[in-house]
Amino acid sequence: MNALVLVFSIVLVAIGATLVMDLWTYLLKRLGVATLSYAMVGRWAGHLFKGRWRHAAIGQAAPVGGELYWGWAIHYGTGLMFAMVLVIFAGEGWLRAPTLWPALLFGVVSVLVPLCVVQPAFGAGYFASRTPAPLRACLRSLATHGVFGFGLFLSALALAEVRGFA
Repeated sequence: MNALVLVFSIVLVAIGATLVMDLWTYLLKRLGVATLSYAMVGRWAGHLFKGRWRHAAIGQAAPVGGELYWGWAIHYGTGLMFAMVLVIFAGEGWLRAPTLWPALLFGVVSVLVPLCVVQPAFGAGYFASRTPAPLRACLRSLATHGVFGFGLFLSALALAEVRGFA
């Protein structure tokens, strides 16, 4: 697979997987489950550019211009980064013949980023320890990242099918 096709494939898999995750989040919202507003991701990034990494509570930090748009861009950029890392570890052959377990395992392991980086930076503590229900928050994050991993697999499988690899 040439470099341009590889990059394009990773981008398509990332977009597909992130969309699957977004559909899951939409379903949770419809069921009345509180989910992350990507505006808070954009707000955090806006403050990060001003030199502030950590917040006591990101929701109480001053809003930044375009925070919702920045948040969504960062969300999809993170999906792209994660898809790229998966392909680096699983190999580009995985894109030709995707299997569930590497993608699902990667999705589950990727939950360490929000639990150990994002949540502490937002003021929620490591593993959501400063939230009213840390275990529930961690399990919700784990499920969401598991869905992302499943989305990586589904997207790669669909792409392989379209390209005639499957």
